Amino acid sequence: MLQIYCKNINKSKCFPIGITLLDIYSGFGLNMPYGPVSAKVNNKVESLTFRVYNNKDVEFLDLCSSSGMRTYVRSLFFVLYKAVEDLYPNGNIVLEHPISKGYYCQLKLDRSIGLDDVQRIKQRMKEIIAEDLPFERFEKHTDEVVELFRQKGMNDKVQLLETSGNLYSYYYTLGDTIDYYYGSLLPSTGYLHLFDLVKYYDGLLLQVPNRSNPSKLEEMLKQEKMLEVLKEHRQWNQILGIGTVGDFNKACNAGYATELINVSEALQEKRISQIADEIYHRGQKGHPVKLILISGPSSSGKTTFSKRLSVQLMANGLKPYPVSLDDYFVNRVDTPKDENGNYDYESLYALDLDFFNQQLQALLNGEEVELPRFNFNTGIREMSGQRLKVDDNMILILEGIHALNPELTPHIPAESKFKIYVSALTTILLDNHNYIPTTDNRLLRRIIRDYKYRGYSAEETISRWPSVRAGEEKWIFPFQENADVMFNSALLFELAIIKDYAEPILRKVPNNRPEYSEAYRLRKFLEYFIPLQDKELPPTSLLREFLGGSSFRY
Repeated sequence: MLQIYCKNINKSKCFPIGITLLDIYSGFGLNMPYGPVSAKVNNKVESLTFRVYNNKDVEFLDLCSSSGMRTYVRSLFFVLYKAVEDLYPNGNIVLEHPISKGYYCQLKLDRSIGLDDVQRIKQRMKEIIAEDLPFERFEKHTDEVVELFRQKGMNDKVQLLETSGNLYSYYYTLGDTIDYYYGSLLPSTGYLHLFDLVKYYDGLLLQVPNRSNPSKLEEMLKQEKMLEVLKEHRQWNQILGIGTVGDFNKACNAGYATELINVSEALQEKRISQIADEIYHRGQKGHPVKLILISGPSSSGKTTFSKRLSVQLMANGLKPYPVSLDDYFVNRVDTPKDENGNYDYESLYALDLDFFNQQLQALLNGEEVELPRFNFNTGIREMSGQRLKVDDNMILILEGIHALNPELTPHIPAESKFKIYVSALTTILLDNHNYIPTTDNRLLRRIIRDYKYRGYSAEETISRWPSVRAGEEKWIFPFQENADVMFNSALLFELAIIKDYAEPILRKVPNNRPEYSEAYRLRKFLEYFIPLQDKELPPTSLLREFLGGSSFRY
């Protein structure tokens, strides 16, 4: 017998050696309305079919957890892939990226897809779910697994596994369909209680349950601009011949790493130059931009982007001037509080909106104003003694999480504003059925920056991340489609460079801490990448904001 401690109810119980997590769940008599879907075993996420042979701490996860939802989505996509394989033996489906609160997929047939195709696939998915087929996991020598995928013509998985350097690899089966997934799956298809599949522009959108209320589907959002920027970058990747991590690793092994870095950096600089040109040409057409508003989620590289944009604006004969929103905070005692009674500095109403708009309007009317400065030691806003007057060629640049919120600048004419949304929209795929979450990209950037410049451990950064994400959901994401342009700050090669920085920091998270689960997941994910050194990285690179060595002052 072995002893299992269940964190969900803080109780221990003895079970036979070799018991599955699913049987342990039943043995404790737990009743999770939206679970279980997976479990943490000594803070490592495992499938419910995982067998336990030693004393363990176990915490069962449901759909309300980010890890549980990832398990659900992976399993659901496997069902979608099987449905496509059953109906279109010569077709192929690629899980490209999350969008519109769902997952955008490209169905590749020898013709364009119609609504009848979507209905057929959805019906087949329902049949597979009704059959309650088991997801089975097999582990073999990597050479055997690679050969299995090679015979199936799944070269994306062949390249990924061949370049990952592991002695043993695993694969999953669903009936007679085989696939590879990064992470755990559900025990069987019968666990998939809710989904939808709809036609979405030239592809499909896989809709999944809402994490806050898994009894209903996520409500689809309109994200046309986001889709366009993601498609543009996927096309760039295809031009470079780098669609997946396997492609990338293979190119690096062949000696093309420097070329990939140079081309990726050049593409970003070209895009920044195009944005600066667009701002300049508006002025030439009689609608001069006086205020550039830059927003985006945490660790998107907004600061470096604004500095590089400023350089390009100056090359167009314009004079950019940065305005700090932080200087317009209300006095600390007047800051609104969150549901826990703590000061909510991320709230729009932590800013003195009336005073900010009064000064902004005065500046845009050609008046001179004295700029404020917020004293973070005393928690009081003071006047700085610094005076500013906007002349003909000057443009104010305002960067902050609320920049695209219409409530921030309601009295400024639309033609005077140029709105930019910046985010690290990772477009390289692990393989055709495993996308890389953009939030993982940003979290890794933040872990490195917090450790290097702010003295925070990876454990502290990971523990804060859910509240950061909640703030983004409330104050940033609802307004991203308000942007005039979107800028993707992710670089094709960056996770290969981040790897050597992040891994030592992540290893410092003790395995008895709740944050170990996420640290371990990120470490395992980074193992897929061949590491690159940052010596080839230019000093103006967006990545320098996080790694150090930038030629910009922060």
